[in-house]
Amino acid sequence: MCSARILQQGIIHCFPAGLHDERGELVNAEISAALYDGERLLLASDKPVPGEARSAVFALPLGPEGPDDTRLEYLTAARLQQAVKYEDFALTTDGRHVLAVTGFDRIDDQSHALNDYNHLLIWPLGRPDEVQVVDPDPRDGVEGSLELRRKLDAAIGFPYYKIEGLAAVPGDHGDGLLLFGVREQGKAHDDFHYVSRVVGAHYQIIEGGNIEFIDALREYFQFDPDAREGVRFACGLSSLEYDPYHARLYLLTSFEVEERGEEHIGGYLWGMSLEDFRAGKPPAMVTTPEGTALEFEHKAEGLAVLDRERLFVAYDNDRNLALGSVDERDERHACEAPYTILGID
Repeated sequence: MCSARILQQGIIHCFPAGLHDERGELVNAEISAALYDGERLLLASDKPVPGEARSAVFALPLGPEGPDDTRLEYLTAARLQQAVKYEDFALTTDGRHVLAVTGFDRIDDQSHALNDYNHLLIWPLGRPDEVQVVDPDPRDGVEGSLELRRKLDAAIGFPYYKIEGLAAVPGDHGDGLLLFGVREQGKAHDDFHYVSRVVGAHYQIIEGGNIEFIDALREYFQFDPDAREGVRFACGLSSLEYDPYHARLYLLTSFEVEERGEEHIGGYLWGMSLEDFRAGKPPAMVTTPEGTALEFEHKAEGLAVLDRERLFVAYDNDRNLALGSVDERDERHACEAPYTILGID
């Protein structure tokens, strides 16, 4: 596999400093999804960003100096503001549509109160106001990808799970294979274990710009990062990203554990060819140029391919404010999100 070196690190101001939510609590930037469209970075927080003129999804240009947050633009279409707990983005294999997925980690069987956590959304690249819900409940007026949730239930096979990865790769049928990365699975939100599983189904773009699945969701891949040399803590899958320049699939894993009263956060990057993915072979860890494990010092959750040689990594550190080597300051403000740009060798 390849090695990577840090080209640039920094912080992005995601919203005004001191922003509070309706409960009076300080809003924290928790960037969990990233995508690059050739000009702009598309980022999303897994926590809502309040305000009619804001949303948890925003875009900003990427220049030689890095992301330009002075030109940040919130995507405020009603459906984008409504969905909660964004976890990943993907481009369709033809590069013409953006897909966004939420965590699917909660549902209320007695009401529609938690439907907003269950969304797969699609819109034409550059036209987010045309966003649509993918695979909704067939009943009119019920928001959310509830039909997709039933398919995920069957493919994953656990009462509780959390989706944190999304990627569209070339497939054998239709317009491609849409992959969902599973990070957690178990009996309940407080009784689960971390996993790195990938389930998916082939899809096709239909008239009107939405997509439909043309076969059943099933498991396509799984691996155990904890068994690899150099992995220090139990990890779960936190992002999927297809690299069309090298026909390669990247898998991002992250950890958040407490040992002897000390918190540890971080992550690792893995890569594999599509041939190896289809054959079920284990991915290779992306290393430092010296050949040691490339361990992120922050909880890596968003991954985007910038070009043939560069990757963008965004971090969701929850309430951990430490900046480490990203900035000269000891701590970030709650409105700031750290990032890293990697050079792939």
